[in-house]
Amino acid sequence: MDLIERLREAVGAAQVLTGADTARYGSDWTHRYVAEPLAVVRPGSTVEVSAVLALAHETGTPVVPVSGNTGLAGGTYAPGALMVSLERMNAVREIRPEARIAVVEAGVILSTIHEACAEHGLVFPLTFGARGSAMIGGALSTNAGGSNVLRYGSTRGLCLGLEVVMADGRVMDLMTELHKDNSGYDLRDLFIGAEGTLGLITAAVLKLSPMPAAYATAMVATPGLPEALRLLNRLQEATGGAVEAFEFMPRSYVDAHLAKFPEARAPFEASYEVNVMVEVGATAPKDATPAEDGSIPVVEYLQEVLAGLMEEGQILDAVVAQNAAQRAEMWKRREDAAEVSLTRLPLINNDIAVPVDKVAAFLERMAVELPRIDAGAEGSSVAHLGDGNIHYTVYPAAQDPDVHDAIMEKVEEVARDLGGSFSAEHGIGVTKRPSMARRKNLVALDAMRAIKAALDPKGILNPGKVLPD
Repeated sequence: MDLIERLREAVGAAQVLTGADTARYGSDWTHRYVAEPLAVVRPGSTVEVSAVLALAHETGTPVVPVSGNTGLAGGTYAPGALMVSLERMNAVREIRPEARIAVVEAGVILSTIHEACAEHGLVFPLTFGARGSAMIGGALSTNAGGSNVLRYGSTRGLCLGLEVVMADGRVMDLMTELHKDNSGYDLRDLFIGAEGTLGLITAAVLKLSPMPAAYATAMVATPGLPEALRLLNRLQEATGGAVEAFEFMPRSYVDAHLAKFPEARAPFEASYEVNVMVEVGATAPKDATPAEDGSIPVVEYLQEVLAGLMEEGQILDAVVAQNAAQRAEMWKRREDAAEVSLTRLPLINNDIAVPVDKVAAFLERMAVELPRIDAGAEGSSVAHLGDGNIHYTVYPAAQDPDVHDAIMEKVEEVARDLGGSFSAEHGIGVTKRPSMARRKNLVALDAMRAIKAALDPKGILNPGKVLPD
């Protein structure tokens, strides 16, 4: 019996797609990586995932896991491979408010987790623009970051336990609910961020936090990025670290956003080079309970801080959201970034991280270096300024792939010189394998290859991703 027939026996004929039926899985969100897989299998349980991988291991068939397919680095590129979609494994199995944990399957869409937690006054704080289609398995596999890393950490810091199906079909149960467990190697962290190259994540235990009872959200214009960091530090000290988001949008991004979404409003009446969206989340009743006049203490406090900094010349302008609609408008401006970046092609997508006080230096150096490589190229950026993660997009004038590679190498070089990394939250996939070869420590690469060989000796799990040849 051939592989396709055996897969149909394992998961049901309707859950094995071939030919034209695989089209919606064969392209990632960027449409840069397009391929026809051998088949798409949609198991409905861990037992079925185990059976699929056991068959793939037996036959030496490459396996590429796919979640919401919202990645930007080609992590689901699967020419001739067996794609495994966990979209049917989409249950929120349990929410335990007292323990502040959620037990979920890998195919649950991120916004569904948010809604389920909100019913209990809790929040799973991982959030980004694709939350309405991205699945938690993909977020774990790429160690996604998002806009709330500043307060809560990346996905790795929000996970207590995992269930993983290994390359040969065995199931590794790491579904611990413990905050402390010193019993040997931390295998959980090994699979988070591995992009499906070591095993397929099928379930997770997630850490939850109290949902803020009130938010203070504002758009702030500052003379420069150093002044913006002073604002962040002052707010962090005053609120006990309650700043949830601190997002930098330069003038070029704001202009591009208005061009893409003409119905949107500009953040200010005037136009500024440095625009920052800041949000503070308040959980304490004293900060969140409305006063008799309807004012909310945390919002009033933010307005007072901003007014004082304006008098000092540390900020140029500020608009504080007065209702949920204004807050949503501010968030949408930032979360539209991926769509804005794709309005022009070709593009060179960079997702780098530098120390938070080096963001300005990176942008200043690239403003000098970029025209030396490609005189007509344009750079555009947005940044999670509070954690130093810069999404630096280049629109090259030259069509020469060698020039594009030179731009990518220069971005890596500048980031490295500033103590940074060429990858922050989008993963490696296909796009950044050359970067891994150029920049990753050789001993670290040897260790990664040894781990890969030990856990996936036939090399069937998401081949051609993460590790360079």
